[in-house]
Order: sequence, then C-alpha cells, then structure tokens
Amino acid sequence: MNNKECKRAIELLDIGAGNTGSVRRCLNRLGIESISVGKDRDISGTLPVIFPGVGSFGAVMRLLEASGQKERLVEVINDGVPYLGICVGMQVLLEGSEESPGVAGLGLIEGMVKKFDSGKVPQIGWNLVEPHVATENKKGSGYAYFVNSYYADPNNEAVISHRSQYYRNFASGIKKDNITAYQFHPERSGDYGESLMESWLDATN
Repeated sequence: MNNKECKRAIELLDIGAGNTGSVRRCLNRLGIESISVGKDRDISGTLPVIFPGVGSFGAVMRLLEASGQKERLVEVINDGVPYLGICVGMQVLLEGSEESPGVAGLGLIEGMVKKFDSGKVPQIGWNLVEPHVATENKKGSGYAYFVNSYYADPNNEAVISHRSQYYRNFASGIKKDNITAYQFHPERSGDYGESLMESWLDATN
C-alpha cells in the first residue's frame, strides 16, 4: 500500500542499467505510480520519463540501442515530454564521454562527460549540492548521495542548474526546457533528494 494515494503516473526506463528499485520506492512514498518501459514496452510519449542509469557510458548507450529505445527517447524528449535523468541518465544526454571514446551520446546537451583528474576516484558518498546562480532554480542547497567517476561538462553554462565541489567545481544538475537531470541520486538523498523529486513531479502537471 502506498504511503500516499496514487494520483499520477510516470514511466521508468528500465533497460537493465539502472537502480530502478530505489527510484520506484521513492516514487511509491510520493504516491506516484511507476510503469516500467524499455524491455517489453516502448516509451509511450504520453507520460513523464525517469531514466536512473547506472554503469558505464558505453554500456548504457549499447543497451539503449539494443532495447530499441534510443531513438524513441530522443523523439519523446524533443516532443516536450518531461524527462528526469539520474547519474548516467544525465551523462547520456551529452555528446560523448571520456569513459567510452567513440561512443556517441544522445546529443541533447552540447558538451562532453569528463573524468575527475584528481582526488579519490570514484567519488562515493555525500556531497553538497548548490543551485547555480545562472538559473532560476528556487530550491536551496543540500547534501546528496553521489557515486561517480565522471562528470558532465556542458558547453552552455546556462543549462547548469546545480553545482558541487569534488577537487574541482562541476555540474551536478542540468535543466533545459523539459529536461532535468542530476549526477547524484535524489532517490537516495533523504529529505533533500525527495524534495527535488517532488518538485520535478509537481512541475510535470
């Protein structure tokens, strides 16, 4: 039984490359029904989509291709369907990654994914997330849970919604039109992360 009565639904992209269980549990707490798409069911284009990607950039792009959802995902995002990308679900929005040379990303955000070149890699644990002053983001700062060796480096600073510091300043959130994405895991980030999820869901109404 959900903690809140389910009144809305989203599609959870599950191609075998994401921690869908923790995202599903978070949505359940918020009273949101999650419908699995990607394996036996195509993205409908009528409901918001969350992609909680986990794993290497190249492997995730190959799974997207093999599932037949790569082109469909680009199509529905370009059609204005609300999209929330988590972890690698954020990184695949860019043009490519140093993790997988020669593998093209979705190219919806200009820029590349780069590897941290100092400090302990991967970054694992809690880190401060702060709204980027160039955006109109109204959420305050908070601590979120990260597991990443690579970070998105968009060409256009205006799409960066949040920043964090890990031996360098990096983009920990992206917002562009109907695209929202976080490098951290909001579903594993306590009240702060859950508030970000709830704000995104409210904005999809």
